[in-house]
Amino acid sequence: MAFRKALKRTVMVGGGAIATVFGLSQVIEYRKKQARLALVAAESELKVPFADELPARQEQLAALQNTEEFDVLVVGGGATGVGCALDAVTRNLKTALVERSDFSSGTSSRSTKLIHGGVRYLQKAIMQLDYEQYKMVKEALLERANLLEIAPHLSAPLPIMLPVYKWWQLPYYWAGIKMYDVVAGIYCLKSSYVLSKSKALELFPMLKKDKLVGAIVYYDGQHNDARMNLAIGLTAARYGAAVANYTEVVHLLKSTDPQTGKQKVCGAHCRDVITGKEFDVKAKCVINATGPFTDSLRKMDNQESQNICQPSAGVHIVIPGYYSPDNMGLLDPATSDGRVIFFLPWENMTIAGTTDTPTSVTAHPIPGEDDINFILREVRNYLSADVEVRRGDVLAAWSGIRPLVTDPNSKDTQSICRNHVVSISDSGLVTIAGGKWTTYRSMAEETLDAAVERLALSAGPCKTVGLMLDGAKGWTPTFYIRLVQDYGLEKEVAQHLASTYGAKAYDVAKIAQVTGQRWPIVGKRLVSEFPYIEAEVLYAIKEYACTAIDIIARRTRLGFLNVQAADEALPRIVEIMGKELDWSQEKRTAELDAARKFLYHEMGYRSRSEQLTKTSEINLDYQEVVRYKKRFHKFDKERKGFITTVDVQQVLENINVHIDENSLHEILNEVDLNKNGQVEIDEFLQLMSAVKKGQVSDSRLAILMKTVEESLDKRGPVTVDRSGGGV
Repeated sequence: MAFRKALKRTVMVGGGAIATVFGLSQVIEYRKKQARLALVAAESELKVPFADELPARQEQLAALQNTEEFDVLVVGGGATGVGCALDAVTRNLKTALVERSDFSSGTSSRSTKLIHGGVRYLQKAIMQLDYEQYKMVKEALLERANLLEIAPHLSAPLPIMLPVYKWWQLPYYWAGIKMYDVVAGIYCLKSSYVLSKSKALELFPMLKKDKLVGAIVYYDGQHNDARMNLAIGLTAARYGAAVANYTEVVHLLKSTDPQTGKQKVCGAHCRDVITGKEFDVKAKCVINATGPFTDSLRKMDNQESQNICQPSAGVHIVIPGYYSPDNMGLLDPATSDGRVIFFLPWENMTIAGTTDTPTSVTAHPIPGEDDINFILREVRNYLSADVEVRRGDVLAAWSGIRPLVTDPNSKDTQSICRNHVVSISDSGLVTIAGGKWTTYRSMAEETLDAAVERLALSAGPCKTVGLMLDGAKGWTPTFYIRLVQDYGLEKEVAQHLASTYGAKAYDVAKIAQVTGQRWPIVGKRLVSEFPYIEAEVLYAIKEYACTAIDIIARRTRLGFLNVQAADEALPRIVEIMGKELDWSQEKRTAELDAARKFLYHEMGYRSRSEQLTKTSEINLDYQEVVRYKKRFHKFDKERKGFITTVDVQQVLENINVHIDENSLHEILNEVDLNKNGQVEIDEFLQLMSAVKKGQVSDSRLAILMKTVEESLDKRGPVTVDRSGGGV
């Protein structure tokens, strides 16, 4: 206990003073010792009842229904909600958590994927002498260090470059970034540094060269947000919390306090979304951790409650990995309208975002075309003219709703600090609202401290500092090599499994099917260009995945990385889930339709597909029209005005290329706007016009026809001599 108090004092004071007292080597040793002691302090008194195997979802639902009374019921399965559940259960409180959709289905899976203190908030703290903003940055930097420590398989430091195009900005930005390092103290990941123009271009070759003065590089953390959220929730479940996704709160339960005569919240009436069964969950304390839906639950408690949450929409786009270096991000500190844009490598792709606009609360936010184009314009401002930033390169796009806490009369969400608030209503409903992904743990600690004190719960102190998350124990940076050697997995697949499941990756590898090939021995991919394997679908069901959307959006990140690839993987995902969960054919069809609707609306497939429509203008000059008609007629030899799969197959046979009929049908279907089973010449010209304008990229038909034309032209006509003189 003495150490815990000392550790907390150290956290509150920060590392700056310590760093000045000790030398560098002592600081490093101190930090290592502190981490080890924190881990010992966190885990010494804890039992893990489900260390080997998680209870099934049906068992969790049974626990919710059959437990006479929980100490704590958390409503909301985002980062803050699962953080509260983990904090509560490790204090030896009987804990339950319900989430009406899937864990991390809302904002917590739609972030910028950064674990950060907030450079722009520190700037505001200094410029406006705002101590509250400073405290928030300080807290976030401490939590950043803890999160990197407790989930090393899911997170890592990431260097981020801030390019400078005016000489006077160099010392200004350098001072600000150095202050960021100073505030972090001994928890600074790596020291920031200045780069010359040539060195900046060497590290980030696609950067715009004109007027570039130099750059500053600083470090923040990056993680797989949905998986991190799930890891926290699974850790809570392993420690004994009854957690259930797809379980919504219909209304709150209340009882009359015999001493005061006042109504007190004593639980919630819940409904299993999948079966429709309703039941009561009794609890001494109910915590509202519903993010953007905070006010909805507060109004269940009291219709007169004033709104405390002002939602803000943040849109991100995913573009190919070649737009950024493998391990270097980019920060645009001042966009055309004053917002901050990040440009980050993630999962071998590049994320760009985010926007910040007021919005209404919805469970299904949709990325707008205006926001997508705004991000693309800002990206163009920072990249070399050699790099053509095309609308067609947007592989996925999504919108997340930030639950900013503010005065309901405020209209400017950009100036709102992401501070959080913990409030307890007259009837005892505990609400935690606002905050940042990075500070989920400290927010949970503060929430439970307030609940324990106000509601007189019998609980120990917080034990989540240094508490390793699911999969972290036993993981090392070279863990993937053992997966390759022991199971015969591809290197890329093994790296993905290790960085997603940590030491639990063995459990996935054990159920991976033998491929029958020389290499890899096990692990059949869902789609060829991504390292996700079929065994992950089966394993995801053990981790409470209930729908195909859960698989493509959160258990894997396929839907966030490439909507077309996710669409292609869906039939097999539904087939595997259907067999394992005994789905009827009707259920399988419904799951497939729901998942495709999710991709179409929420992951930007609609925006991507609408770049080529029946009303698209043909913007080609005369020579281009002639050239593309000539290309088209190499397939439409009879001048019918359209081509079919049969026409394409006949041409491919002439150059000894074979593509199966189903694949050809898919290729033509992408361009077949009126869906009549054939591609008319106008549709082909619309496609080539869209390719020219950058609205469409990676069109399989356009590339196939160009390749075939070049191959045929290279071969030339067959001479009479070669044909045997015509005999």
